[in-house]
Amino acid sequence: MIDAAANVVGFIGMACIIYAYAYVTKVERPNPFIQHGVNLAGAVLLTFSLLVHMNLASFVLEFFWAAIAIWGLIKAVRTRRPQ
Repeated sequence: MIDAAANVVGFIGMACIIYAYAYVTKVERPNPFIQHGVNLAGAVLLTFSLLVHMNLASFVLEFFWAAIAIWGLIKAVRTRRPQ
């Protein structure tokens, strides 16, 4: 049962990352909070899946994917203009 749950979580994470990539490609001026927030959620979900089905290369990739998403969110917070 835990294997099936890990797979479902991993697929949801994959869908998040694909959505974020499609979003940034489709929208002329993407919202960085959506882009990086969804990427971070995807990386976290895929990391949980990888804790059950370990693949070291993918685990390291998700670490960097999450780090870049966090960096993007921090940058977006710092450059946000008051409305």
